[in-house]
Amino acid sequence: MTSPTEVAGLRPRVGKALAAFLAGRRARLTGIDPALAEMSDALEAFVLGGGKRLRPAFAYWGYRGAGGADTDPVVAAVAALELVQASALIHDDLMDRSDTRRGEPSMHRRFERRHTAARWRGSPASFGDAAAVLLGDLALVWSDELLHVSGLAPAELTRARPVFDEMRTEVTVGQYLDVLTQATGDTSLERAGKVARFKSAKYTVERPLLLGAAIAGAPAAVHEAYTAFGLPLGEAFQLRDDVLGVFGDPSQTGKPAGDDLREGKRTYLVAAAFGALGDGQRDELDKALGDQSLTDDGVERLRSLIRDSGALAATEQRIDELMTASLAALAAAPIDEEARTVLGALADAATRRTG
Repeated sequence: MTSPTEVAGLRPRVGKALAAFLAGRRARLTGIDPALAEMSDALEAFVLGGGKRLRPAFAYWGYRGAGGADTDPVVAAVAALELVQASALIHDDLMDRSDTRRGEPSMHRRFERRHTAARWRGSPASFGDAAAVLLGDLALVWSDELLHVSGLAPAELTRARPVFDEMRTEVTVGQYLDVLTQATGDTSLERAGKVARFKSAKYTVERPLLLGAAIAGAPAAVHEAYTAFGLPLGEAFQLRDDVLGVFGDPSQTGKPAGDDLREGKRTYLVAAAFGALGDGQRDELDKALGDQSLTDDGVERLRSLIRDSGALAATEQRIDELMTASLAALAAAPIDEEARTVLGALADAATRRTG
């Protein structure tokens, strides 16, 4: 069965647009200094070497659903979302002190190892951290540049920019709320839901859909329908991510087993467990959550606590409820039928994934 990201040849077309753009930026960087080839290599490998391409797909089919005609400039414009995603992931891995991403060393670990191998002066870890901050920033800068040079007509670009800008603000403040929640130990479902919405849900589904609608010049009814479809779907996507962060198979997720537990993530799944456990077990979970030295046995113990509390079942039920609401909104949306079909398949792919 063809993946929904492959319909209209979208995935390879997004990859081609990104490769062409990054090749041009490589020439610019190496023209400044040959040493900057390493930055270009690292970002190219990260952006072109993996990723589901869900965000460009939601944006593209949001555009097509609103009556937009297929063009290469539109594909290039939605490809800019992959650079926003790269920035968020590079910074997220640094903040979480994650060692791997997609089965490869995370960006700060890559440059830490480069420093060690070259026997440069100073702290390898500090160098790796600095490189990751700057590469994440560069990806965000380049996302704006790719949108600008995509070839969209001036009117299309004018309509797209407010959505694009709002999305990047939302994901940034969502990241801050995530680290704030870990620091304060907030275990409320209300805070966990807000973090999920702003850190991931809105910029994964809703904002890409609205970006596509804006480029197409869609009426308000389409924007409203995309929000009704995209917000619950985006939350379901993040809840699936939360489940995989605790119970996922490392060979599928590309991350160590139980990584979210060692990082102390206060997700909806964890918040539900805190709300259901008795005092002693709640204290046990609270004490172990965020322990970077947590052993595999320790991870399995926390998994058992979460599973036995009913939190895993409750989270799966919540995913089903959100999907029901999302698909009902999609069915009622005043959009093109081909786009409706592909968006439904994308919704399924986003929430039933294993990695």
